[in-house]
Amino acid sequence: MSRPSAGNRKSTAGRSIKGEYIETDTGNKVSRRAKIEGTPNIMLAGRTVIMADVHLRGDLHRTADSATSSSNTTISMGKYTVIATGCTIHPPSRLSRGIMHFYPVKIGDHVYIGPECHVSSISIASHVHIGPRCVLGPFSIVKENVRILDGAVVPQGMVIPPGVVVGGSPARVVGEVPEGWGASGRAGETVEGGELRELVRSIRG
Repeated sequence: MSRPSAGNRKSTAGRSIKGEYIETDTGNKVSRRAKIEGTPNIMLAGRTVIMADVHLRGDLHRTADSATSSSNTTISMGKYTVIATGCTIHPPSRLSRGIMHFYPVKIGDHVYIGPECHVSSISIASHVHIGPRCVLGPFSIVKENVRILDGAVVPQGMVIPPGVVVGGSPARVVGEVPEGWGASGRAGETVEGGELRELVRSIRG
C-alpha cells in the first residue's frame, strides 16, 4: 500500500487532530478503525476507500511451493473501489497434503462492496455492486457489470456471468442489469454500477 501523507489537520490550539481516514499519496482513503493484516501483501491501485471495521487478511498469502509467481500479493484492488463498513476480505484456501494454501483475491475498478459482507472470491471484475450482508464463497468469480442483491449467498466456485443481477441463498441469476450499467458517472449511478469517483471524493478525513 502507498505511504500515508503527513497532512493531519490542526486545531486552533496547535494540536494535531486525527481524521477518520488516512489518505495515501495515491489518493487511497483508509479508516483508522480498519483492521489490516499483512499490509505489504495488499495492493491498492488508487482512489480506493477502506471504511471502518473492515478486516483485510493480507497475512494469508501463498506459500513458496504453492505459487509459480514470486509475488506475495494477497489482495489487490483497482481504482475507485469502496469497501464499506464491517466487511471482511479473506483469501480463499485449499488444503493439500496437510498444508493450507491461500490464493490471492483480485478486485477490479469501480467496485462497491456493501456493509457487513464476507468475501472469499478469487476474482471480482470491474463495475460490480455488491449489496449489504452478502457472502461470496471461496473461489467464486464475479464477471464485469454485475449487481449482487442484499443478503445474497454466492456458493463456493460459482461463476457469475457479466451483465446480470444475482440474488438469493444460494445465489442465482434473477435478471439483467439495465442498458448502460457502468458506462458513465451520471448522477444516481455513482454507486449502483456507475463510476464511483463522486462517492470516493465525498469521503473526507
